Amino acid sequence: MTDIEPPDPAYPPPPPGPPPLSGQPGQPGQPGQPGQADPPAFRAPYPVAISIEPQLHERNRLTTAFRIVLAIPHFIIIGGISFVGIGFAGLRSAGALSAAAIAMAVVAWFAIVFTGDQPRGLWDFSAYYIRWWTRAGAYIALLRDDYPPFGDGDYPAGAEVPYPAAPRDRLTVGFRFILVIPHAVVLFFVNTAWFVTTVIAWFAILFTASYPEGLYRFGVGALRWNARVQAYVLLLRDEYPPFDLAP
Repeated sequence: MTDIEPPDPAYPPPPPGPPPLSGQPGQPGQPGQPGQADPPAFRAPYPVAISIEPQLHERNRLTTAFRIVLAIPHFIIIGGISFVGIGFAGLRSAGALSAAAIAMAVVAWFAIVFTGDQPRGLWDFSAYYIRWWTRAGAYIALLRDDYPPFGDGDYPAGAEVPYPAAPRDRLTVGFRFILVIPHAVVLFFVNTAWFVTTVIAWFAILFTASYPEGLYRFGVGALRWNARVQAYVLLLRDEYPPFDLAP
């Protein structure tokens, strides 16, 4: 058995170090302590929610081929969707309902700027237009094959816009058409790309009865972005819409 030699007094062993702090590498830590990254900031979803049940396969080739013709009644009412950047910030005045919604927004603009309040009837009409536009837009953009109802009704695509609970922001309402210019510029390019991808999807559906998934996600995102900006322009909400295709 080997004897253990005592330590040399000329070279004493180092003193024990302090216990490792929580949050150092290899140790569990708490957010905000060294060695532990803070959790990512949570972004609340925008209050204008767009929902579309995906329909990628087994598409109706016949109604897709004649989609523009079939959608003419809705074009007359809502004015269509702003493909190729046509319209201002996703909004078009060619349809009867869209023209009325713009007129209601002008009246609401004066009411909010001078009284701080928007007549509920004007808000309800613009929200009604957004819901109709979303359903018809999903059909026109080939995101759904179901024919949309004229007015409110059950449909696998829709928009939910809650009435603002907080007092209206007169300052941002007063400069609303200036504040939305960045979105109008970006949406020009987004909607141009949307038009191109929709044409590609039209041919894909005719030949394969399927909508390419990547193009479909982009189309849903573009529809969502346009709907949010329209709700902002029509004074339904005061929160500035995100520059984002995501929910």
